[in-house]
Amino acid sequence: MQKITKIGIVGTGFIATGLYHALEASDNFTTSRMLTRRDIKTVEALPQEILTNSFEDFLDHCDIVFECSGDVYHATDIVMAATQANKKVVTMNSEFHVTAGTYFVKRGHYVSEADGDQPGCLARLKQEIEGMGFEPLAYVNLKGFLNPNPELDEMIYWSDKQELALNQVISFTDGTKVQIEQAFVANGLGATIAQDGLLGNTVETLYDMDYMVRASMELKQPISEYVLCKGSPPGVLIVAKNKIADKRPGYLVFSRLRTKEDLAYVLLRTYHLCYLECVNTLNKVVAGEPMLLNNTASPTITVGAVAKKAIKKDEVITIGAGGFDVRGMAIKIEGNKDKVPICLLKNTRVLRDVEPGQLLTFEDVALEPSQALDCYLDSIQ
Repeated sequence: MQKITKIGIVGTGFIATGLYHALEASDNFTTSRMLTRRDIKTVEALPQEILTNSFEDFLDHCDIVFECSGDVYHATDIVMAATQANKKVVTMNSEFHVTAGTYFVKRGHYVSEADGDQPGCLARLKQEIEGMGFEPLAYVNLKGFLNPNPELDEMIYWSDKQELALNQVISFTDGTKVQIEQAFVANGLGATIAQDGLLGNTVETLYDMDYMVRASMELKQPISEYVLCKGSPPGVLIVAKNKIADKRPGYLVFSRLRTKEDLAYVLLRTYHLCYLECVNTLNKVVAGEPMLLNNTASPTITVGAVAKKAIKKDEVITIGAGGFDVRGMAIKIEGNKDKVPICLLKNTRVLRDVEPGQLLTFEDVALEPSQALDCYLDSIQ
């Protein structure tokens, strides 16, 4: 008789709810518990009997933990408890990985990002194309639009329309999310960034990638990037070389994948399906496959917080990633160990005046003690 694996889901939001439905439609899995900080009676559209507020109850009833709360502090606490209980952890939470994930990698714990969001999709696409002899030069996140300073009314409209949390919509729109994702990709896939904040060029077509080839060759390392391309699909691409394909440049399939100046190939994945793809990851975990993506034991990129506006002493930054005070910027850890990661800013008092465009340091803010902070400091030592 086939064994049914019990999955404990951390969160009850968009990803968590979608994953619950995907698991219930699967032959291999069931959702044993969903950990929430909300009053269970207020959670609609999910079975009350699987909801819990207790870490202990949650961990006692699952084989694998799936963390998708979107909250770095909460994620770190539950991943710490889960790994201490010898549970494997799968996530859809780039914010957690770039802030606290390295702590767990250093200690040999199984804490992996899933397929479905752009970092996981890039990691899986890398596996596929390297098996065909391609050598990645750039890992690229596709965006159609960004607005670094969106208005509240606009964000509320899109939050309601897309049925997503307001802070998520803000983070997607002001570029914070893509900076976090590509910092994670750089660390996890052995790449770097061409400059602080990424290049983020606007291109007419997805084959206008020769500048990325040049940047990679100059740095002698793959780069992690994003592009703005009107009408681009919600997916990812990898710019890569392939010496075997170069031997038949006239072959129609190969020629259609070339960049404009024929410097490399563009391998495009036109979609990312979030929670639907997570089931594939969980099947691979059960089958004993290695972790798909983590922040590694030696990360080189973090995500700082750039002030969107003047912030006065004693003001409180309610939320960093997904707020109106700061936006995220991917930066190299070397030379920036004094910069506070944006995902640690939550109900954080500012200790001195901050100017627009300024990267916040640890000395600019009063962070409360936490496991997430300890894990980050451990990762940059």
